[in-house]
Amino acid sequence: MKAVVLAAGEGTRMRPLTANLPKPLLPVAGKPFLRHTLEALRGADISRVAVLIGWQGHRIRESIGTGESLGLSITYEEQAERLGTAHAIGCMRSHVDGDFLSMNGDVVVSAAGLAALVAHHTKVRGPVLALAEVPNPESFGVVETKDGKVTSLEEKPRRPKSHLINAGIYVFDEDIFPLIDKTPKSSRGEYEITDTIRALMEKRDVYGFRLPGEWIDVGRPWDLLRANAALLAPLKGESLADVDPGATLVGEVRIEEGARVRRGSYIEGPSIIGPDAEIGPNCYIRPSTSIGPGAKVGNACEVKNSILMAKAHVPHQNYVGDSILGERCNLGAGTKVANLRLDEAPIKVVWRGVDIDTGLRKLGVIMGDDVKVGINASIDAGTIIGEESFLGPGARVRGNIAPRSRIF
Repeated sequence: MKAVVLAAGEGTRMRPLTANLPKPLLPVAGKPFLRHTLEALRGADISRVAVLIGWQGHRIRESIGTGESLGLSITYEEQAERLGTAHAIGCMRSHVDGDFLSMNGDVVVSAAGLAALVAHHTKVRGPVLALAEVPNPESFGVVETKDGKVTSLEEKPRRPKSHLINAGIYVFDEDIFPLIDKTPKSSRGEYEITDTIRALMEKRDVYGFRLPGEWIDVGRPWDLLRANAALLAPLKGESLADVDPGATLVGEVRIEEGARVRRGSYIEGPSIIGPDAEIGPNCYIRPSTSIGPGAKVGNACEVKNSILMAKAHVPHQNYVGDSILGERCNLGAGTKVANLRLDEAPIKVVWRGVDIDTGLRKLGVIMGDDVKVGINASIDAGTIIGEESFLGPGARVRGNIAPRSRIF
């Protein structure tokens, strides 16, 4: 069976992290997000993959290549205009022959889960819609089933009748393409795959399959932290670089080539230290942390459950928890990131102009690329800072900071 991965979106919901980098290349657990997806497909014994690309697609081609290093054969299709999931799948018709697996490129799913989905398709001999159970189904396409068959599919209902949702992974055959061609545009101006699936249900049975294991939809910036923790969980520790005898590694910690870990550094796994990163002296890196290539965590700093992208610097007396720092960010000495409200209520953020309850008890800062922060600045929990912003010495910031802001 061949797989189709839909990775053409601009990733606008992930801003400011995707201001310069396409969403499929966002670093998670030491690798571009898309690479984890491709490794899961390989682990499910799927070796032929077609990837739909769009904005900055050339960078995805350059990063992933032909798939030879992954044990895959990868081809690409470019989508010039994003017009919905049905349209995206329809763009891939020349890449498939017979049954195929289609998946959104922004979900985390295990190889075992994909293998089980394919096995279920073989058993029922019909199209299969992967399902996940979530506490907030009103944000997704909600699915009802009976005797293993899909009986209802409703997009973002106000009063969901089920906690089972469309997981964005399907097994179709080529009869889906004529139905896509007949699918009308929705009120959003897109060709919705839910409308296509309803048309398919009128012709034949469509089966639902509850995915085993963890499923994560990475649709908002802070979802990347949950994905990072999940993908780091099975990490096997290994040191390929210079680790001072006075440093302490606890649990599964991977140190990539060219990195340097100085005396007094204390690193708890699962964590990964990227190539050419500089750690210490005398710092504390706590579990579920990914330090990117060329990044730095210096003296008397603590980093916990965070992603530091390439060349991000946390160099002097800093605390960073439950946060994402974009490429080339730099924190001044003494800058601290709060990640917990004093009343311990869930963290709220201003996201796309709307107050959102993240449901997270702990969330620090989401920081775009090239942000510079002066000494002794304070960043409140749930703050989003746009790319190329400048926060002066002693600045106190909260909420949503627009790109290229200057705050003193």
